[in-house]
Amino acid sequence: MSDVRIKASDVEASRTWVPTDDRTIDAAYVGARLDEAGSTLLALPGSGFSPRMSAGGMDVVRSAIEAYGWTENPIKPPVPSATRIDEMDEALRWLRLIPDNRYVLRRIVGARMLVHPVTERHLFTWRRIGKVLSCDYRAVQQWHGQGIDLIVAALQARKYFEKGCST
Repeated sequence: MSDVRIKASDVEASRTWVPTDDRTIDAAYVGARLDEAGSTLLALPGSGFSPRMSAGGMDVVRSAIEAYGWTENPIKPPVPSATRIDEMDEALRWLRLIPDNRYVLRRIVGARMLVHPVTERHLFTWRRIGKVLSCDYRAVQQWHGQGIDLIVAALQARKYFEKGCST
């Protein structure tokens, strides 16, 4: 077993909300990170170990069901790495940067970020979100853009203050 040592600077770096390098924080970057976070969230296993699975019936019955094709095996995405889960947690915290009084924008951004990990399609289309909110899909697209802009502005302000207000 190897001896793994974690430096305090590594822990602090993992808690930052913005990239530590000179990448620009713009709407495309935030949108891509949120889509990746939504995909990672949906790729996580639904539950952990359960004794119910090991005691799920007799072997003869299970093998008969499998032999005759009575079960469909859906394509499952690979379990995300620890790094992707950490990045997902970071991006999900960004949703809190949208103020509480703009909760509809937060709901729209949160719904739109859910991307199926296998097909890479958004689970909620613009029209479906519009139907839920009883509004036009173009308004939903504009509100989504406003929500992303709020996140970008908050991240840029945080990056500005973390650099010591020098930029």
